[in-house]
Amino acid sequence: VQLQASGGGSVQAGGSLRLSCAASGRTFSDYVMGWFRQAPGRERESVAAIRWSGGTTYYADSLKGRFTISKDIAKKTVYLQMNSLKPEDTAVYYCAAASRIIYSNFGLPSSYYYWGQGTQVTVSS
Repeated sequence: VQLQASGGGSVQAGGSLRLSCAASGRTFSDYVMGWFRQAPGRERESVAAIRWSGGTTYYADSLKGRFTISKDIAKKTVYLQMNSLKPEDTAVYYCAAASRIIYSNFGLPSSYYYWGQGTQVTVSS
C-alpha cells in the first residue's frame, strides 16, 4: 500500500484546509485509514481515523467539531476537512493505513504499518 498525502498549505487562523490521502496498491475493506500530525519538538499525535468498510470514525477529543474525516472508496482517497484552524494546528500531517485493528487502537501510531510522506500545514495568527 502506498499513500500520498496532499492539500497542505499556509492559512490564517480561522481558515480551512482539506487534506487528501490517495492510496494505491492493494487495499482491503478491513483497513483503517488514519491522520496523524507532528509539530516540531513534539511527538506524533492522532487526529482522526476511519474504517474503509462501514465508515466507523475516530477523532482525537481536542479536535472534535473542527475536523472531519471522510472517504471516497472509488477513488481510494481519504480526506481530512479542517475548519476553524488555529496556530496550534501547525504541523506536518501524515496519513497512515492499518489492517485489522480494533477501535481502541485507532489513535495509536504504532498500530499503523503504512505511512505517507506528510504534508505541511501552517496556520498563522
